[in-house]
Amino acid sequence: MENRLVANKDKYDAIVVGGGHAGTEAASVLSRMGHKTLLVTQDPLTIGQMSCNPAIGGVGKGHLAKEIDALGGVMATAADQAGIHFKKLNSSKGRAVQATRAQADRALYRSAIQKNLLNQPNLTIVGGMVSRLLLGGNKTKGVVTEGGNTYLARCVVLTVGTFLNGKIHVGQKQTEGGRAGDMPSIKLAEQLKEIAPRVGRLKTGTPPRILKESINFDLLDEQPGDTPRPVFSFIGNRKQHPQQVSCHLAYTNQETHRIINDSLAESPLFNGSIKGIGPRYCPSIEDKVVKFKDKSRHQIFIEPEGLSSPEIYPNGISTSLNIEDQERFVRSIKGFEAAIITKPGYAIEYDYFDPRDLSDTMETRQVKGLFFAGQINGTTGYEEAAAQGILAGINAGLKLQNKEPWVPGREEAYIGVLSDDLVTRGTNEPYRMFTSRAEHRLLLREDNADTRLTPKGREIGIVDDNRWEIFCEKRNIVEKEKQRLASIFVPPKTIKQLDSNTKQKTIEKTAYELLKRPNVNYAKLISLPGVGKRKNQSEEKTFVREQANEQIETDAKYEGYLFRQKKEVEKQQLYKNTRLPGDINYSSLPGLSNEAKEKLKEFAPETIGHAARIQGITPASLSVLLVHLKKRSLKKAEGP
Repeated sequence: MENRLVANKDKYDAIVVGGGHAGTEAASVLSRMGHKTLLVTQDPLTIGQMSCNPAIGGVGKGHLAKEIDALGGVMATAADQAGIHFKKLNSSKGRAVQATRAQADRALYRSAIQKNLLNQPNLTIVGGMVSRLLLGGNKTKGVVTEGGNTYLARCVVLTVGTFLNGKIHVGQKQTEGGRAGDMPSIKLAEQLKEIAPRVGRLKTGTPPRILKESINFDLLDEQPGDTPRPVFSFIGNRKQHPQQVSCHLAYTNQETHRIINDSLAESPLFNGSIKGIGPRYCPSIEDKVVKFKDKSRHQIFIEPEGLSSPEIYPNGISTSLNIEDQERFVRSIKGFEAAIITKPGYAIEYDYFDPRDLSDTMETRQVKGLFFAGQINGTTGYEEAAAQGILAGINAGLKLQNKEPWVPGREEAYIGVLSDDLVTRGTNEPYRMFTSRAEHRLLLREDNADTRLTPKGREIGIVDDNRWEIFCEKRNIVEKEKQRLASIFVPPKTIKQLDSNTKQKTIEKTAYELLKRPNVNYAKLISLPGVGKRKNQSEEKTFVREQANEQIETDAKYEGYLFRQKKEVEKQQLYKNTRLPGDINYSSLPGLSNEAKEKLKEFAPETIGHAARIQGITPASLSVLLVHLKKRSLKKAEGP
């Protein structure tokens, strides 16, 4: 009966469920690949909504946003159009860990995302809640909404955020919800448990929103944005930025902590009401006070919700205490004595599914054509969700085209690190990206994300002509300028101008060699007699010139380090496909830790590359395996 009824329903190539950060990237990339795509979301007016803090980027996260942008994604361009406060984090440290962060106007960001999608050919947007998937054996057929509408497609990308069996906690009060004001997805959650039985519960939360005019900003530490102002997108520029404003810093105190400690009996986080595990690196204020008893204060970032918004977002005091206790501890903070809470903070629990049941393309192993992206895979953060969304969308599109899938390696992109971590190691807590997760992070800088990924995006068909033209212009500038600097020989007399106090013998060097010196930046180099500016520099687009100059300097200064890291990657690639025989008795191998023995027996890796990705398997463990394989090979060669 069902098959007969759906025969006349709307047909699409792909369906994306959910209009958050994962869903918008998935829908955008699928439609850019030329596929007839449907985006189904509860309320189309909330597409692109920043449900938690109003910011994009940060350490590790900014790297993901830059990579999404390099592939033609929408996140970074929206950040440039909505950003009201820009910072370059870790600017005093090495380029590998420097990261862009933009405080965004919520309304402007949402508007930028929606405008992009509404103008995207091949994309249809409808309102509705998906109640179940249509399946044919182990293949995806489409979706059915609560209202009874049926939509057919060969591929479905689920980006349902915190909506699966979502439960909101404010003190002792519990309500069902995917987020404040939105209904949870119950029926779909129950069906998914039958498809992918490895399901768990996670928790996240938000701080209370506070009326801006009720805060005494004179008592807070002002934090202005950077000058010169960073730009997020590779095709963006400062002219796109709206009015810029300052953020502020505030601090909890011992009275704040006393109030919170006295309220713990009413806290759902401590009285057993909440079962889900929260984010380790973004804990609630209750968690901070309990776990870090030695700290007399905790930092709070006071972030404006937008240029026209009357509210601020106090980043750092996420809470699920009852409203009365929230008011008490907030008003104990210096500058917040008269604070008015406009919306209480809350915690939310939701279902997630073990990402080890996915392939690295984000496709489920149980159902062909069904992809998961975002918090459904156990991650937290806008950028992590968006990265999974674009990866899932790309591979759904390639599947529709009967082409080989594409997943960047760990040495190619943070997106590759994210995918590999999830599907090989899984997670039992909300996963967040950090630069420390990438072993090849010097290769994976923000500034070279386009160099790494835009040519691949062009090949796939998701990078438009405008972006490609800008990319090629930058690439040509970098290549030609490197050649020019390498051809200019600077005499010792001129070199001494860089460091007049040096007593070391100075010999002639090329301009490019001089750029490798720590005390020589590109601006200083081209000010030297005989070096000067490159031809036609004044004709270059300002933002392209700035990016090119930064990359030239970075490539020069890190040339030796980059060479060594590339050699390490090549060495790893050499062993990556080395087979591990199934009859190895790991328990008997000397040199392996007990943890390594247990993990190797549990996962039974087929290759050294697979073993390397198992949590708990160290480089030392891999060395033991390689030595064992060599001995085994020699023994076999010697014969009986």
